[in-house]
Amino acid sequence: MSQQRLNLVDFSQPRIRTLHLTWFAFFLSFVVWFSHAPLKPLIMETFNMSQDQWKALLTLNVALTIPARIIIGMLVDKYGPRIIYSGLLISSGFICIAFASAQTFEQLALFRFLLGFVGAGFVIGIRLVGEWFPARQVGLAEGIYGGWGNFGSAAAAFVLPTLAIVVFNGEFGWRFAIASTGIMAIVYGFFFYWRARNTPKGSTYFKPKKSGGLEVSTKRDFWFYVGMNIPMYIILAVLAWKLSPTGVGLLSATATYSLYGLLVVLFVYQFSQIYKVNADMLKQGVPDHDKYEFKQVAILNWAYFVTFGSELAVVSMLPAFFLETFSGLSLAKAGMLGAAFAFMNLVARPSGGWFSDKFGRRLSLSILIIGLGIGYLVLARVTGEWPIWLAVVAVMCCSFFVQAGEGAVFAIVPLIKRRMTGQIAGMTGAYGNVGAVTFLTAFTFVSTPVFFTIIAGCAVAVFIMVQFMVEPAGHTSEIDEHGNVQLIEVS
Repeated sequence: MSQQRLNLVDFSQPRIRTLHLTWFAFFLSFVVWFSHAPLKPLIMETFNMSQDQWKALLTLNVALTIPARIIIGMLVDKYGPRIIYSGLLISSGFICIAFASAQTFEQLALFRFLLGFVGAGFVIGIRLVGEWFPARQVGLAEGIYGGWGNFGSAAAAFVLPTLAIVVFNGEFGWRFAIASTGIMAIVYGFFFYWRARNTPKGSTYFKPKKSGGLEVSTKRDFWFYVGMNIPMYIILAVLAWKLSPTGVGLLSATATYSLYGLLVVLFVYQFSQIYKVNADMLKQGVPDHDKYEFKQVAILNWAYFVTFGSELAVVSMLPAFFLETFSGLSLAKAGMLGAAFAFMNLVARPSGGWFSDKFGRRLSLSILIIGLGIGYLVLARVTGEWPIWLAVVAVMCCSFFVQAGEGAVFAIVPLIKRRMTGQIAGMTGAYGNVGAVTFLTAFTFVSTPVFFTIIAGCAVAVFIMVQFMVEPAGHTSEIDEHGNVQLIEVS
């Protein structure tokens, strides 16, 4: 039991220092990513924006994150977390400053689209934390990283309006507030490069044999992997449709069809890269010591689809839900009540990781997914006749299971195949965004109770999938640069 405890204030331990360095990098990436959201009225006033234009901006903010997480996952496995996290923070800091300096809506939209790339920062820390912590502690460590870092969006919501209105009072207040987050990201990017290290001293950083896609172990897994990429392209097509004349009208019909064609070309190109990476496997097979089951990755993808995907979707609609359900609530109070969902990240994600470390990976994830489903079924029955405090309790209980489930997912990701942890985390993280777009699209066609019920139904389907997941046990193996087989403990 003592081995499972982390002394988070013992800065004499390099791994504890690395954990704090990493979660704060993720925290800053989320501050930058969501810096525009709490300043909506000021930005809309400056550019005389319509509600449709603002919705387009929100869509653009997440559009690039899906492919970005795949790309960043490949880069972090090849080059290491230290340089990739530093580069991401520094480059996104400059883009954030450019967003704050935009003079037209078109410029604003372009830079917000590019800032979707910073949402991929999460993937980098998953690989880095996984390098520094043993299997018996990795779930809790990843939970702290994800939960505390994810709080950056809530911190932005509370701090940036005060900076804009009180500290930088004036016409350019919101610009200075957003630019300040970009400056912080740039400074911290250099600091992170100075202080962070990819692995503990003496450890090997294992890299993929080839870049361009995940290495799989069987022909069946090859086609399984190809098929699991299709939903990501479908969702990107949905995002293009939302920006088309049928949606908010930011793109012309010609531009929309061009994007559809581009997505087809990108899928064909990705298929060619996946084939290139796995060509030798398809011809000669894989040694037994190097095999893993891709179904493990697929199950985690769908688990994150329903956990993080539902979180992003619900956080987007919850303030309006409170405002419309309970009469007499002010806009500010509804926003604060809606924020209760995100606040649970501070304790829920670490708790989910700790449960996974202590009680088993599959059992913990199964319980949390079922709790999530029950939580959403309860929310589907909330009406204006409920006491408001009871509705808030229901939201927070549901939120706990959602975010603890996220922690349980990423307690498993680093244990599947060390040299490809970044790519596995990237694909799993991308599926979270796929879930968010899927649920929000469904929300445009159904009532709120049906929306919550749909998520609960997806939770049941994922629970069944999780029962087919093989518990990581014993050791996995990797081959170092000298050709020696090294065993890595996973239980």
